[in-house]
Amino acid sequence: MKMTGNTLLITGGSSGIGRGLAEAFHDLGNRVIVTGRQTTLLEAIAAERPGITGLHLDLDDPRSVAALAEQLRDRFPALNVLIANAGISRPEDMRSDSWTARTAEAMVETNILGVLRVTAAVLPIIKAQPHATIMATGSALAFVPRADFPTYCATKAFLHSWLVSLRHQLRDVPVEVLELSLPYVRTGLTGPAQAQDPRAMPLEAYVAEVLAMLCRGDHPQGELLLERDRARRWAERDGTYAEIFSAMNPA
Repeated sequence: MKMTGNTLLITGGSSGIGRGLAEAFHDLGNRVIVTGRQTTLLEAIAAERPGITGLHLDLDDPRSVAALAEQLRDRFPALNVLIANAGISRPEDMRSDSWTARTAEAMVETNILGVLRVTAAVLPIIKAQPHATIMATGSALAFVPRADFPTYCATKAFLHSWLVSLRHQLRDVPVEVLELSLPYVRTGLTGPAQAQDPRAMPLEAYVAEVLAMLCRGDHPQGELLLERDRARRWAERDGTYAEIFSAMNPA
């Protein structure tokens, strides 16, 4: 991936990892567009970073995605990088009589269909540009799940498989297809506790590591994976799946 001189679109870019990446790429001399559902957050980042453009987007609404695509064609025809980062995560207790599929459906809508919708909307623009890249935010939990977040982990497993196929289909276009395989990072993804959890990797440190890997081209098979997460990534291959699953999900 080219590190400067791009026009980037980052979904879910008004907070958390998306905002961290947006600011880092802006500092490197890229034109950055961020999207989100909360107008106040978009206005805040535009005020603090006048060079970053904030656009409203509801990934759960196909009409909103279509409207975004129209804006991009009119205002940002040189768009060459998509970072599909928006996602939600919620715990689920399927033992409870009050559990319904509603929470799971919301995660499937945003984490899976949202990525598919925004990719389909911008791919005709991106694939016509030089140095084109599509990067999506996955998770190391795609490979060994936390059982209290069943649907979230499953959406990331879906995304990993889908990106493998997308990468193969676009191999001759060419569009580079990358997957951010997230560790546990201090963001508000699961609520305020995660943003303060000392066990979680500081956001700034994670963003710096991602940029360093991109600069080195250190993403074998298109995956940006920290060393600490390699054991989970290759647990099936290494015969350590049951051991790691038990450690992550104590009885």
